[in-house]
Amino acid sequence: MRALIVVMDSVGIGGALDAARYGDEGADTVGHIADACAAGRADSDQRQGPLQVPYLTALGLGEACERATGRKPPGLQRRAGAGAAFGHAHELSRGKDTPSGHWEIAGVPVPFDWGYFPKAVPTFPPELIRQLCASAGLPGILGNRHASGTEIMAELGEAHIETGQPICYTSADSVFQIAAHEQAFGLERLYRLCEAARPLVDRFNIGRVIARPFVGETPADFRRTANRRDYAVPPPDSTILDVATAEQRHVVTIGKIADIFAHRGTGHNLKGENNDVLFTRMLEGIAMLGDGGLIFANFVDFDTLYGHRRDVAGYARALEAFDARLPELLNALRSDDLLVITADHGCDPTWGGSDHTRESVPVLIANGRTAGPIGARSSFADIGATVAAHLQISPTRHGRVFW
Repeated sequence: MRALIVVMDSVGIGGALDAARYGDEGADTVGHIADACAAGRADSDQRQGPLQVPYLTALGLGEACERATGRKPPGLQRRAGAGAAFGHAHELSRGKDTPSGHWEIAGVPVPFDWGYFPKAVPTFPPELIRQLCASAGLPGILGNRHASGTEIMAELGEAHIETGQPICYTSADSVFQIAAHEQAFGLERLYRLCEAARPLVDRFNIGRVIARPFVGETPADFRRTANRRDYAVPPPDSTILDVATAEQRHVVTIGKIADIFAHRGTGHNLKGENNDVLFTRMLEGIAMLGDGGLIFANFVDFDTLYGHRRDVAGYARALEAFDARLPELLNALRSDDLLVITADHGCDPTWGGSDHTRESVPVLIANGRTAGPIGARSSFADIGATVAAHLQISPTRHGRVFW
């Protein structure tokens, strides 16, 4: 008897009840990607035609979308398989960021508003930058504004290499991001800089400091590496990870989960450079997972490579590649295991700007015993509550069990 929580980062399905508050009314990541595929607007050398995700569809993705928005997207018209349990969940936390979504999935809705940097240029308080430069011996910084990470890297990467000044920027999320060249600046030096920045941004209630290392020699070949590291504040309450660890259950986390939870209760962490490698690491984690153990996995490429870059064809291709590997996951399950596939927010690649979108998320369940709809869940925390009940560990403070 084991449990797996698998987060398809940013794979929202529209229909958030409070989307208008965030300027996202009508955003629908899966639905709009499926529409684009059906209309031929997502064709590329790597993929053609309607969205093909038969295993997610068999688990009930089409039904989850229909319950969230009132329609089944094209390509997801097949009925869910006889053994599928499915639904969708709304977020209680007041944000559409990565920590809020993941913490709520783990049973801890965020009860406060995060701090955000203004869209003015420069965006960071002068005293913050002065203290950062003084603490790290920096001649100054570049950027100092809201920006797309890939765009600002291409724009300022050469100046960064020439001057030794790191590129500091933010987004609509509660983040302070620092990009630096792995060789010219140094990866360990970048990590130390982020560690210095973490306490400096605490007074602004910033959720994460993110190290964004990159390599390359010119804007044409600059690329971010898999050595990203997030420095997050810890969750404000005990998560399902804390509970499982306290009760001496085997915990394995995949990808950036350990960073998101500030390495609290995250057990044995397995990382990888992309979704495909992360999937393989997850299968390794399942093979080592003891009875009563928990796996918590994040697949980040949907968000960072395609959602934020508004790459519809790339996002569709990533969904299809993930789906193609699902039989490996399903075949690795025991009859008494619980698998929940979900998301933490949306990042509709057809939407304006480059930020996350406030959406409900799919909740697709495989456990060999329960099938059918689980309804509209009022909080992502229902996932953590259900996992705790399945593993027969102490309940989380928030959330209601699915059945």
